[in-house]
Amino acid sequence: MRYLIVLGSPDLDGISLSVMKEVARGAQDGGADVQTLALDGIGPCRGCNDGWGECRSEHLCAYGKDGFDEAQEQVRQMDAFCVITPVYWEDASDVLTNFLERLRRCELGQIGALASKPVLFVAFPGGADNSLLSCLERMDKFCRNTGAVIFDCLSVNPWNSDYVKLSAYSAGKVMAYGRKAVETATRKQLK
Repeated sequence: MRYLIVLGSPDLDGISLSVMKEVARGAQDGGADVQTLALDGIGPCRGCNDGWGECRSEHLCAYGKDGFDEAQEQVRQMDAFCVITPVYWEDASDVLTNFLERLRRCELGQIGALASKPVLFVAFPGGADNSLLSCLERMDKFCRNTGAVIFDCLSVNPWNSDYVKLSAYSAGKVMAYGRKAVETATRKQLK
């Protein structure tokens, strides 16, 4: 299995870095080949033509040379992925929001590109407010538009990081191992 961790912040440190490492360690222990994707330099959608340019007809971004083309292809090649973001002003980070919007537009209506791929969302709200919910709404919308499936959502803060790290490890491992377990069980049932 190919497993991708999409980093929604260039400032991974402390809790976010430790949780990312636990997701990666879990996925590796589950047998996955783990890669990471940093979104540095990927800008917002430019809304070319009537708001839908090549993204709708060709499923490619006309301005993808800013690193988006490679990032889109990397996501397409993965079997499962994890998206990690801080929560800023009740939303995902700007760099992640830009990337997901462009990816959503390019993959909208695509059958098979991201369809049925499991996604783990990990968000880091700064406080104990409800800003996490609006951030997760964006993630849900992305999945509904692309056909990706939410595997789980984890919220990490200074008060719960000790046990959420255990959940992050377990989620990574189950996502990587679970697909193989299902395939093996199905083969046994067919015999």
